[in-house]
Amino acid sequence: MSRRTLPADGSYIEMTAYGETLSNVRIVHADGTDATLSLALADVPGAGTPVTLRWAAPPRGRYAQDAAVVGTDGNRVAIRFSGEPSLVQARSFVRGGGGEAIVMVRPEEEDTIGYVHDLSERAVRAHFTDIHLLPGTEMLLRIQLDEAVVEFPATAFKVSSMRQRLPTRGPLSVEMVAVFDAKDDYAAKIVRRYIMRQQLLSRSRGALA
Repeated sequence: MSRRTLPADGSYIEMTAYGETLSNVRIVHADGTDATLSLALADVPGAGTPVTLRWAAPPRGRYAQDAAVVGTDGNRVAIRFSGEPSLVQARSFVRGGGGEAIVMVRPEEEDTIGYVHDLSERAVRAHFTDIHLLPGTEMLLRIQLDEAVVEFPATAFKVSSMRQRLPTRGPLSVEMVAVFDAKDDYAAKIVRRYIMRQQLLSRSRGALA
């Protein structure tokens, strides 16, 4: 690990754990293959958690560095790097989407149709109605992207449920963040191209408005 590549102590970087990306992660100190980071107490991952750090690599990319949590102390996390940082073009971190149909397939459960709130190559945030779901649940997810259907084995990372009560007692609204378990570069490429295409269309519509 090249110490010169990592930003200076006190800099802010991104950290991804279990598919969730935190943007306000501060470098307390880094030395060789070890570093101490500071982040919100509610977001501290446990020891042994694999994480990925990302920071700017001007002019058109970012560095990505894999690591693992080796200890925690309050809101401080000690990590140890593995391998060398890689330079990845910004397009590899495309994230967006919204409104796409998604189907959740679980053993011994009926297939459930929902819609996407937010999508990336490695995770999805989606909404479903009237289902019982717990973090850690394994599933298969199928997402309709224009004419293509991509399919990922996934694990529910975060689940929040709320019963609609106004004006009368309504259905259970369930929002889930799921992390894709298997690395499927072909499916990830379809997702990335789809999101970039949607962003270009959105900008074109804005320019014509």
